[in-house]
Amino acid sequence: MAESSPSQRKTSGRVMHEFKHGELKSGPGGKGGKVKSRKQAIAIAMHESGTSKYDSGAVRKSSLAKSKRKEAKGETYQQEKEGRSHVGARGKRESSPAMGGKNAASPTRRAAARRSRTGTTHKRKGSSSSSRKRKAS
Repeated sequence: MAESSPSQRKTSGRVMHEFKHGELKSGPGGKGGKVKSRKQAIAIAMHESGTSKYDSGAVRKSSLAKSKRKEAKGETYQQEKEGRSHVGARGKRESSPAMGGKNAASPTRRAAARRSRTGTTHKRKGSSSSSRKRKAS
């Protein structure tokens, strides 16, 4: 079996962290209850990280992408419990406007920069019709 990538190891580590802290749940939407078996936790970690040999290539790729989307949005059980905006975030709040929250004191620098960037329009070089005419003659 091939070695797992750093992002796959990160996802596996996050899932095992959830298991250790009693946050890992099974089934769709966590309706199956808490995972109590270490073997089941490892199976879930391998499935989420796309390293399970029992899944096809397409399933592995899609499950890793789904996990990464979850981590980016802050929707993992670990992030919800610890109040982190994304995996690896240090002390950042879920309630910041940049993360979709409403009760933050002020927007983060990233959100302010995003707002200022979207207000401006960029011109492409050489897009005017006069420059084309000059090149033709």
